[in-house]
Amino acid sequence: MEEHKIQEAKTAEEILSCWSVVRELRPHLKESNFVSLVEYQREHNYYRLLYIRDGSEVVAICGFRVQHFLLSGKTLYIDDLCTLSTAKRQGFGGALLDWITKIAKEENCDATSLDSGYTRNDAHRLYLNKGFILESHHFRKTLQ
Repeated sequence: MEEHKIQEAKTAEEILSCWSVVRELRPHLKESNFVSLVEYQREHNYYRLLYIRDGSEVVAICGFRVQHFLLSGKTLYIDDLCTLSTAKRQGFGGALLDWITKIAKEENCDATSLDSGYTRNDAHRLYLNKGFILESHHFRKTLQ
């Protein structure tokens, strides 16, 4: 299997280069404030954004943070994980999950977790193949 180079988006330019992938996962976001949202998340929630390029194009991203929960202890939580629809089934998502597992172990986390939409069956297959288990439903109440 091909080794994919995983990088962390730290500069505004690197963050913005991830927009085309994030837009597929989070269509409600706007490009005009995307960089400031990521920078805010990084500063206040310890959010980190990883990405993989195929040539000059970013084709996959993974945004995450390490938090402490009563339920699971020190947990690496994956907020955003997406591969461009035109780049699926090339191992990018799996490579990011493997890299995330490595980071979680280095950070001495007790668990890695994520939420996923009900209809994302290909993603669910990947998560199960990578050792994740389906253990709960996530509920949300929109307030505004």
